Amino acid sequence: MHRLGLISYLLFILGTASCQTRNYDEMLNSLYGHTVPVIKSSDLSTMMSKSRKPIILDTRSPEEFAVSHLEGARFIDYDHFDKKEVESLPKSMPVVVYCSVGYRSEKIGEELQKIGFRDVKNLYGGIFQWKNEGFQVVNKNEAPTDSIHAYNKTWAVWLKSGTKVF
Repeated sequence: MHRLGLISYLLFILGTASCQTRNYDEMLNSLYGHTVPVIKSSDLSTMMSKSRKPIILDTRSPEEFAVSHLEGARFIDYDHFDKKEVESLPKSMPVVVYCSVGYRSEKIGEELQKIGFRDVKNLYGGIFQWKNEGFQVVNKNEAPTDSIHAYNKTWAVWLKSGTKVF
């Protein structure tokens, strides 16, 4: 069953890449399971400027995180997620998860909900949308950067702003 799901997911990715006219919002809408509420980049930016900031979790790979991430984000590896990594976080705090476009982060958001986090949101469009809307990212030294890890050549078509890194 898991193998069939992976094959379906890969076919979806290939189909998405071959259809350049497909709208980004349509792609995201079909990719998301709609199991975790989404938050827009502008709304997250507003939340980040307040005194009670949300916990921001980057669910990409270590390589992606090192290239750039949202300021203040904590790294949570999607491929090796362990709920022990988040045990010390207050479950009553707002949590925002993100990845490249939102698929992996939605899956981590589901896991967070299962273990009792009450206010989990998925960044709509992920770091790609964040950067496409002109918001700042930082590198591994926490310095502003224009670089974004584009995940792979297939997904890179959705990143319209910044310097693509593979």
